[in-house]
Amino acid sequence: MPPLPAKRRLTIAAVACLTAAAGVWVSTGTASAGQISGALYRDPDTAVARWVASNPNDYRAGVIRDKIASQPATRWMSNFNVNTVQAEVSGYVNAANAAGQIPALTLYGITNRDCGGASAGGAPDLGTYQTWIGNLSRGLGGSTVLIMLEPDSLALQTCLSASEKNARDQALRTATQTIKRANPNAKVYLDAGHSTWNSAGDQAGRLVAAGVADADGFYSNVSNFNPTSSEAAYGRNIISALNGQGVSGKRQVIDTSRNGGASGDWCGDDNTDRRIGQYPTTATNDGNIDAYLWVKPPGEADGCRYAAGSFQPDLAYSLANGAPNPPTTPPTTAPTTPPTTPPTTPPTTPPTTPPTTPPTTPPTTAPAGACSAVYQTAGSWQGGFQGSVTVTAGNAAISGWTVSWPLGSGQSITQIWNGEMVSSSPTVTVRNVSWNGSLAPNTSAQFGFLANGAPSTPTITCASR
Repeated sequence: MPPLPAKRRLTIAAVACLTAAAGVWVSTGTASAGQISGALYRDPDTAVARWVASNPNDYRAGVIRDKIASQPATRWMSNFNVNTVQAEVSGYVNAANAAGQIPALTLYGITNRDCGGASAGGAPDLGTYQTWIGNLSRGLGGSTVLIMLEPDSLALQTCLSASEKNARDQALRTATQTIKRANPNAKVYLDAGHSTWNSAGDQAGRLVAAGVADADGFYSNVSNFNPTSSEAAYGRNIISALNGQGVSGKRQVIDTSRNGGASGDWCGDDNTDRRIGQYPTTATNDGNIDAYLWVKPPGEADGCRYAAGSFQPDLAYSLANGAPNPPTTPPTTAPTTPPTTPPTTPPTTPPTTPPTTPPTTPPTTAPAGACSAVYQTAGSWQGGFQGSVTVTAGNAAISGWTVSWPLGSGQSITQIWNGEMVSSSPTVTVRNVSWNGSLAPNTSAQFGFLANGAPSTPTITCASR
């Protein structure tokens, strides 16, 4: 990857919203825009909505509720499971349709995503990926739905050979066509990186190779905090370059979730100088831009200081505090009880690349000076599965950890990230890598893996040092 002054990775997680029944603000989308108008869907069951409902007396709750939890954002589909993805998508889309709002999805399951970094995972091969896309597409219904297809899949290709790039391009083209056949009203956007990454001409060439002619356009700024004006100018340059290559009529979506003030290191966990950017809307007043979306949920960690994908109220508060209010002030009361439906949380961000998502709260508190580990199956397919393990320090800091568990019958580990495998059979032993071994009291780190065989729930032991 070329040197980037402000490169950051994705945080894979659900978006922050409250229910329309609670009376929160809704963008009507009536101003001029690209090709879309209407209110974006606000999922009532997200990490931030549950936190607000459970902590009404917290001094941060009002700001987080009014400026983050009241807003719509995309639902990430990244826990790779071919058997359940249709039902998950269908439930989400049907709820949005019933509310008369536009659902937005971010699909993050392509093979070798994040070039095997901290967000590694997804489909074991591109054939299985197309099966996942096909099942997902059958849950889209027939109304308008916005699809952000595979963040970083085109801007980040440094780990791919020429033949692998061609295969990925074909996979994205096929995925776009599959989605469009299933729902002609679906709006599909491909990855354009951001304005301080690849040049507009380079990115336009990548978009053409990946079949943007069959899509509705491209999205940018999911992997950075660049100002909206910079991204809009970048988008105009890409559109011009596409026109020069015979591809016309394409439009842009810009992620404005954390670009209201950007400085310092790329990792959002360690930077409290940023603010939420423009509130999500289809009323962009720009014919080239279909929507400003919150693709990256504000308040969910990138994995530098906190567990990637976990909702952190101090991060949410730092993003929202001092930011302008939404165009219409939301109500001052939050739900009295949290929603009961558990979230579907996607994977996300490490110090140099994007996600496999850990739980939003540390699993269990281990004794002082010790550690605990909790396993969960992140996805499965015929003949294989993806697992993740969250390691949590006890009431005292630790400088390193080692986790072990016995392999089940027919299981074998094929890939691991955010950890170093010491042994693999018959007992798997994984220890921390350099950047996630030191944990403060009651804080967590996570590693993930791909495996052959059927998933099971092992008994895991954790040793600290």
